[in-house]
Amino acid sequence: MKKISAVCGMGFGSSFVVEMNIKAVLKSLNLNDVEVEHTDLGSAHEGMADLIICGRDLEDNCKKYGDTLSLQNLFDKEELEEKLTQYLKDNNVI
Repeated sequence: MKKISAVCGMGFGSSFVVEMNIKAVLKSLNLNDVEVEHTDLGSAHEGMADLIICGRDLEDNCKKYGDTLSLQNLFDKEELEEKLTQYLKDNNVI
């Protein structure tokens, strides 16, 4: 796992909050070498990251660009932590 991208519709506030929360989860898991960025859906492209994290409303759009985790609530850090930790376990990262 080298890179995770948080994607939202406009690439402003919500994806930035998700980026910060991803970084906090990765830090708690001692994964300090994973790059995390945020962007808007219009800038998303195939190969942009090993994992894309977005809201459920953008899931279908993001899936074509790679592995995607969707969140019901972008601001729910517990949901993010649970889903991201499970993804990392399932993919033998942790």
